Amino acid sequence: MRNLLRRWAPVALLPLALSANATTSLSPTPCRIEGLRHEALCGSVKRALDPARAEGPQIELHYVVIPATARRKAPDPVFFLAGGPGQSAIALAPDLANLFSRLSNRRDLVFVDQRGTGRSAPLLCDSESERLPLARRIDLAEGIRRLEDCRARLQKLPHGDLRQYTTTIAMADLDAVRAALGAERINLVGGSYGTRAGLEYLRLFPQQVRRLVLDGVAPPDMALPLVMAEDAQAALDATLAACASDAACKARHPDLGQRFKARLDALPQSAVVTDPVNGVSSSLTMTREALLSALRGPLYAPALAAALPEALGAAASARYEPLFGLASVGQGSAATRLAEGQHFSVICAEDWPQVEGAAAKPAAAPPSMIGDAFLQPYRALCAQWPRGAVAPAFYTVAPSPVPVLLLSGGLDPVTPPRHGERMAKALGANARHVVVPAAGHGLMAQGCTRDLLHRFIDDESSAAALDLDASCIKRIPPPLPFIPPDPLSPAATTTGAAR
Repeated sequence: MRNLLRRWAPVALLPLALSANATTSLSPTPCRIEGLRHEALCGSVKRALDPARAEGPQIELHYVVIPATARRKAPDPVFFLAGGPGQSAIALAPDLANLFSRLSNRRDLVFVDQRGTGRSAPLLCDSESERLPLARRIDLAEGIRRLEDCRARLQKLPHGDLRQYTTTIAMADLDAVRAALGAERINLVGGSYGTRAGLEYLRLFPQQVRRLVLDGVAPPDMALPLVMAEDAQAALDATLAACASDAACKARHPDLGQRFKARLDALPQSAVVTDPVNGVSSSLTMTREALLSALRGPLYAPALAAALPEALGAAASARYEPLFGLASVGQGSAATRLAEGQHFSVICAEDWPQVEGAAAKPAAAPPSMIGDAFLQPYRALCAQWPRGAVAPAFYTVAPSPVPVLLLSGGLDPVTPPRHGERMAKALGANARHVVVPAAGHGLMAQGCTRDLLHRFIDDESSAAALDLDASCIKRIPPPLPFIPPDPLSPAATTTGAAR
């Protein structure tokens, strides 16, 4: 009963508790980060695990600063907010520092591992799961059991109170880093879940924000487990439509959507599949959930989604290797790994209550090919996961007092333009929403985006910052559907061209 009362403590007390969270910080010292060519500065601040108990258990919040190269630098650094939730910002530092080297000429770049991620009281589950045989990796029930076991292990850690990892608490941590660095105002660049974090920081500390960039907008009220199927279905439909409108793809894969749906409807079935990670063939039970989970990853990047018609066509004929091969691209790197404990601590506290509230309402859309496949793991895990307190104001977005640049990819399967449009309207006259029709999830590394971000942040005039010419990025063309080369054609033997 005592734990139940603490879980449902009045959320109106939360802002007061946050302000009482004492901070102990040390000056950052020179350090080396793998992948960075130049020396960085590493630092940490100590924060109370529970903001309401300043004298209780403490955690160390780690950050990395890449100092500006100019002798007379600007006073407002750029803070990068990682995605996930569960991604380490410090793990992204080498790639983002290279991408935004022009931005770092005048401004420090700051990467903070949000509590529960990276080096900051990490809530990591078993990394060995990626080395399990394919049959076990795709087994939904086993995956849920592994995560339930992980939750039990995490709760035994000194920092294992899983209610203390909400976005609101994390953004109070971020402001403690800002204060420790002596910056009066900061620029925020958030990607995916990092956009939700950026919106929450703006809500809590509007006077400390100079500019805000939201790349792949994830609103605080989006109820991720509920909308992810709808958004992924829209991206899949666009991929199937692109194939149907391409003569070569249509001829090779007629009625692709219907054929793939027929395969889904026939599952579960026994199959022999060669693991794309280790090349080992094994017998397994192919399920609808496993197949749909495999296709979701490639939808994030149009270059990979262009190969989906070929992979889906093979899957429709019970050849699953191409689809699982596409799904394995990019997996296993430190930059993409999620701290699963932090992920579910955020989603179960902030998103799942909205899913439960929506369960009593009529369905907003007819059943789709994907259905509730992505909802099942969250339903099972959030039923037992400890939930932090979330204030009703967390779900509100007010007009912004500072310029906000929102970026959306038209083919994004998780944060499509409809979310950015709604947030741009809520943020008001200081918001500018740029939609790139042929882009997927995340635009920072696309075309001229880094130049746009530099101009948006670097310009001293707010009006000029919002008056960006984004035509260069909007012209990015969609990739053509991939058609394997005919090994007997002269073009294939001489150039390897697909067409």
